[in-house]
Amino acid sequence: MTTGYDAAARERLLPETTKTGSGSRSPFARDRARVLHSAALRRLAGKTQVVGVGEDDFPRTRLTHSLECAQIGRELARALGAHPDVVDAACLAHDLGHPPFGHNGEAALDAAAAPCGGFEGNAQSLRILTRLEAKVDGAGLNLTRAVLDAATKYPWWRGAVDATGPSSAKYGVYPDDRPVFEWLRAGAPSGRACFEAQLMDWSDDVAYSVHDLEDGIQAGSIPLDRLDADAVVAQAARVGRASVAELAEVLGELRTQPWWPLGHDGSQTALRSLKGMSSALIGRLCSAAIGATRATCGPDPLARFTGVVVIPPLARAECELLKAVTAHYVMPLRVAVQERQRALLGALVSTLADQAPDALEPALRGAWHQARDDASRLRVVIDQVASLTDASATAWSRRLTARSAVAASRRRVSS
Repeated sequence: MTTGYDAAARERLLPETTKTGSGSRSPFARDRARVLHSAALRRLAGKTQVVGVGEDDFPRTRLTHSLECAQIGRELARALGAHPDVVDAACLAHDLGHPPFGHNGEAALDAAAAPCGGFEGNAQSLRILTRLEAKVDGAGLNLTRAVLDAATKYPWWRGAVDATGPSSAKYGVYPDDRPVFEWLRAGAPSGRACFEAQLMDWSDDVAYSVHDLEDGIQAGSIPLDRLDADAVVAQAARVGRASVAELAEVLGELRTQPWWPLGHDGSQTALRSLKGMSSALIGRLCSAAIGATRATCGPDPLARFTGVVVIPPLARAECELLKAVTAHYVMPLRVAVQERQRALLGALVSTLADQAPDALEPALRGAWHQARDDASRLRVVIDQVASLTDASATAWSRRLTARSAVAASRRRVSS
């Protein structure tokens, strides 16, 4: 039985009447359904996770990653007493703001959006949930405070000092969205993510560290039987908290586990072994967090700001190593492709800004006309490009570039 969700946690930005036949559902179950049925979630099926969409038949997309993240988050919530629907909805929503081409696209849009304050996938997710999704006029999906807060991994704005002290490169809100951010954070400790957001964050880490590794192995990009341990450990040490010596010991221990595959030849036996590895790793990482959190916070149900998710250093080091294996073997193969993708998105923003508002989708033209200045109009253009899938970004680029060429030709003829 989940507790700790008072009237403020269940409140929506705009009041609603309960829909006929939905009285048996909690407000959080309704929120989960709204995210699940959103257009932004469907678009994640066409957005890169690690391997590009359409490059192979089996790799995960942002959508499948989000579904897997939600399943992990739901089980963690059950184990620790948080409301499963709150964490599930937050996990489904956590990547809604990611643009075409994954984190590579995020970097390209951050550069293109510099005149209007930059781009950040987490801040874009909040914008989608509270403004861009068409459900309730003026409130996006009009989710409850608890679910919006749970979906806010970085509860501060760009340049703000987070709870740990130093300025964070990540942030969760744009200046335009500060009013709704302040509403959803009413009564919350400054700079501290709620318990459900912490569960979502660890579920995300577990899901993508394990599943991206699985995809890389199955694609033949990661040679498990001859890992360059020194390079993997060095990669993990650059981005993580553990020392080289600690990481080397953790990696050595992982490779001695009976479920760690020694190789992969694509056979049914190898595929079963690979799934066994993923299952063991997910269970191991989740159990570690549950045990450490219970040891610190006690046996009572945990929700909102009554507890903190505790990740043991060993579990965090394992997670960082799994990410490092994928980064070392898979990412270098994509350097040339990523350069082309960044150039495409930068040019698309520029071309679309020149051809707006007519070139925008009808749903965004009103916002463009209502924008108070060039920076606000650019933000609408960024909203448009960020919403596109990998394939539609490429198609839009070709179409708008062709339109620009035709217009230029006509100007030359008329002159």
